Amino acid sequence: MYWLTGGRQNSAILIGSDGTDLQTRHLVRRSVERASFEGGADDCPHLTEKHPRMGELSEMLTKFGCIQRPAMTGAKIPQSRWSFIDAKMEGLDGSSRDCTNTLFKLREVKSEWELSMIRESGEINHSMFESIRGFGGPGKTELEMAGVAEDISRASGFGGSIRMRKWPMDCDRVVIAAGRSGRVPSFFDSAIGGVGGSPVSPLGAGFSKVKEDEPVLIDIVHVHRGYVSDCTRMFYSGHLGEEWRNRLDDMIEIGTKVRRSLARGEDCSSAWKEGRGAAEEMGHGGNLMGISPEQASFLGHSVGLELDETPVVADGFDRPLELGGTMAIEPKVIYEEGAIGIEDTWSRTAEGMECLTSGDRLPSLIQW
Repeated sequence: MYWLTGGRQNSAILIGSDGTDLQTRHLVRRSVERASFEGGADDCPHLTEKHPRMGELSEMLTKFGCIQRPAMTGAKIPQSRWSFIDAKMEGLDGSSRDCTNTLFKLREVKSEWELSMIRESGEINHSMFESIRGFGGPGKTELEMAGVAEDISRASGFGGSIRMRKWPMDCDRVVIAAGRSGRVPSFFDSAIGGVGGSPVSPLGAGFSKVKEDEPVLIDIVHVHRGYVSDCTRMFYSGHLGEEWRNRLDDMIEIGTKVRRSLARGEDCSSAWKEGRGAAEEMGHGGNLMGISPEQASFLGHSVGLELDETPVVADGFDRPLELGGTMAIEPKVIYEEGAIGIEDTWSRTAEGMECLTSGDRLPSLIQW
């Protein structure tokens, strides 16, 4: 609703298809006044009005010009609610179809305004890393460091939730995995989940402390005016062995291969195969994005209003990242002693891939 109307109210939006005279209407239960204001008031491109009583829905839709039941977004409406709404449109012909994929595909290419929001999100994300850079070090817990970053996020307007498309996923915006915490598996469909604070919140930062000579993986998500930025950097204190450094160099190389493949307009599945093949040649096949058999099967995910948008750098996505598409590219390897990797959020442009997060401003490996 935010993408279509400029706000989030208890409402529905009726959109006419091409070739019809059906006018777009934002039907609001609460609050009509706020919906009108956030939709642009006198400059609003659609009508904003009170949602009819459900018993009057069919009659009202007919009055608006509907001759068959409108499609609905099945991925966002519980089945019980879908059935209830569909039953209230008994006066219209046909049955409601699922238009979820149509909406998701439209959202893949970001407008200039959307890209500017992700850039601003990336700036705040960068500040969150800098706060941990100044605060963290030996003896600090993952949660203590996450709290410092979250202060920055909240003060910058973070609304309290990171939206995800895939059920039943949810996400913590600061995942910190110190040492062996990076090895702990979780329900989250990614390379790293983090231990979390307790079994009821088994994701993100936990009570593990930073120790000398161990890798600390920090994966930060920030949401600015709805738009996601996603970035990962490695930290350590003391001395980090050559083996870990070589692994990080390998992940940087894989990330570059994936990015160049996407920039050339190759299918996301081709970028996946190239990155996966390189990992196997480097000896990381059983550790890429997790330890077998608990490996995530992707190297990048599109972002926007949700963290897990499409397309994905994974097998089966036989289409390119479109110009204006935004992708978080995150090659990581997991071993018994911890995890290491790199991530930035990128947009595909006519000139190549533009970094929307920290990029070269923040080193891939940072010492406390």
